[in-house]
Amino acid sequence: MKPIKRYDFSKKPQKPSKFWMHLVWPLAITPRLKGRPVTVEKIGMEGVEPPYLLLATHASMLDFPVMFTAVKPHNANNVVAIDAVRDVGDYLMHKLGCITTRKFVKDYHLIRHMKYCADRYGSIVCVYPEARYSFDGTTSYIPPAVAKMAKLMKVPLVVLRMYGTFVAAPQWNKPEQKIPLRAELECIARTDELATVSWQDLYARIYEKMQRDDYLYQRENNIRISNPNRAEGLHSILYQCPHCGTEFGMYSKGTRLWCEACKKAWEMSELSELKAVEGETEFSYIPDWMKWERQNVREEVRTGKYFFRSDVTVHTLPNAKRFYDQGTGTLTQDTEGTTLECIAYGEPTTLHWAGTELESIHIEYDYPFRKKKYWRNVFGDSVDISTNDDSFWLHPVGLRDQITKLSFATEEIYALALERAKGNS
Repeated sequence: MKPIKRYDFSKKPQKPSKFWMHLVWPLAITPRLKGRPVTVEKIGMEGVEPPYLLLATHASMLDFPVMFTAVKPHNANNVVAIDAVRDVGDYLMHKLGCITTRKFVKDYHLIRHMKYCADRYGSIVCVYPEARYSFDGTTSYIPPAVAKMAKLMKVPLVVLRMYGTFVAAPQWNKPEQKIPLRAELECIARTDELATVSWQDLYARIYEKMQRDDYLYQRENNIRISNPNRAEGLHSILYQCPHCGTEFGMYSKGTRLWCEACKKAWEMSELSELKAVEGETEFSYIPDWMKWERQNVREEVRTGKYFFRSDVTVHTLPNAKRFYDQGTGTLTQDTEGTTLECIAYGEPTTLHWAGTELESIHIEYDYPFRKKKYWRNVFGDSVDISTNDDSFWLHPVGLRDQITKLSFATEEIYALALERAKGNS
């Protein structure tokens, strides 16, 4: 077949175009925030001006207009995943100063481009270190390499915590609700301090300062979600029944979540709290339910019981133009790592990621969501695993609600593999 042109990650990013940003504000930023007032609080930001490195929490598409609101009148060079570049278009994203990368890979161009933007343009360089949307409104996995990157940048380190962007549009229920949003912009390390602090101590600080809880924000501010379908999709993250233990038998509709195996049901309130229709309410707080699920996966991994194998549809994204249909393959994951076997571009392909090579994976629920222009590539729940020159978007065939557990398992396998590697060193 005709050779595929792959994305050129060596291409230097541009300074955000004032002309294009002038158009983006009235056409894309302001309309998205209509009915969603944003309160910005600045903490320790006295005297901090660009360039600086901005680490932002990640919950929904609303993060981007909130981020630009928090840093105005300045613009920013945003680190953006290649699938987002594909959605919007490479030309426009380049004009807006975006730095393209793939998720959860070692990208040697990335830090050079980030430092180039800070040094050459004097820009704010914005990174979303969780590299995916939060599942439950709390902070996801943050790679320790972020701290090393911050030290290399040699500019002030600022954290942006955003609240409300998850509750307004959780990834498992994507229609955006109109609620008040909040942004906290906090400088957590000045340039002179970066030279003396260890990366381990800096990582501990980053981890602490990036913690947030959107459901707590909702309750403390009495933000009520009156959406009559607010629980629909909740089974995507709450995939295991705490009453009978059955996995992948949960369903949701309207304001109700239930287990098809034991028939137990829960109602979701306007404050996003769960209450059993009958009997004990095992978890009223959604993040607690997810912590219980993760603990169960951790036990499976550490006792060697964890195993996953499924046929998957395979689409590849070698560039920012379009997905390429590669038919069906097989995805296998156990405590030693993750393996994909498929036919890619007409050639038999086997890709294996050892436990120490895959920190986490990007997952998407119902992808793409209501994007009719992408009707040729309707995937549904998808797993995105990348190499340096390609991204493999995988949809389990004949299985439902598997991807949240796959994400948990990947991170637990990685943690176990690191422990084993340290023990053998």
